[in-house]
Amino acid sequence: MSWKQKKNVSTAQTTSSQAEMGGGSAGNSAREEEIRRRAHEIYLERGEQLGRELDDWLQAERERAERSHAQAS
Repeated sequence: MSWKQKKNVSTAQTTSSQAEMGGGSAGNSAREEEIRRRAHEIYLERGEQLGRELDDWLQAERERAERSHAQAS
């Protein structure tokens, strides 16, 4: 299964989980989409090597947190 296919499966799982829990806020959806896009960029920068999706996601989250912290300062 390619990264893109895994990403789509993950998106579907997240969406169904949010629906089961009574939805999710638009802010969370926008945040997740931003992280998802950055994680995909990281994946492409690494030469599309499979098996490090979680690392890519966590790096994207860290980068976003650092930007948010810098903007708040």
